[in-house]
Amino acid sequence: MPGLIGKKIGMTSIFSPEGKNLPCTVLEVGPCVVTQVKTEDVDGYNAIQLGWGEAKDKNTSKALKGHVQKAGTSAKRKLVEFTDFEEELQLGQVLTVDLFEEGAFVDVVGTSKGKGFQGVVKRHGFAGVGQATHGQHNRLRAPGSIGAGSDPSRVFKGMRMAGRMGGKRAKVQNLQVLKVDADKNLLVVKGSVPGAKNSTVIIEK
Repeated sequence: MPGLIGKKIGMTSIFSPEGKNLPCTVLEVGPCVVTQVKTEDVDGYNAIQLGWGEAKDKNTSKALKGHVQKAGTSAKRKLVEFTDFEEELQLGQVLTVDLFEEGAFVDVVGTSKGKGFQGVVKRHGFAGVGQATHGQHNRLRAPGSIGAGSDPSRVFKGMRMAGRMGGKRAKVQNLQVLKVDADKNLLVVKGSVPGAKNSTVIIEK
């Protein structure tokens, strides 16, 4: 199984059998419904589409309602497609957090926290132009030179400069599963995952 969908609950810490205090993140994962099974004959490639979370009826289009009704379920908040899977899954099948095992390693995909418009020191780790003496004024966090003058007479694309920071898709790999609570649909992984509390995450095996 390639993975499931869920949301980030928050961070906490638990003690290992050796007595070490491990920082961890609690995720509410699943249950997810198979809303579509794509095949190479019909769609040109093999994939499964999973739906997670209940969406309000007023926020759901008629097209989405008709799409999920084929799977015998209600509208979902999030639909995610997985192409890497080996199991035979049926339309309408429900997948829960018990697919994961304690001690296994997973990848978690989320949207990082948005930090707004930031300068080069915070965004890229620049050190600034220099000291506050020798005639310099307000140059401690400036980017400095961004290119030559007459040649090439332009600024190259991709130059690290100030701009919007965060709010992008981010993946953290190889997080160890510390605990699985199938009754409450909770998954505890070691370390931190991208995103704010209650943000949607994708857990990949």
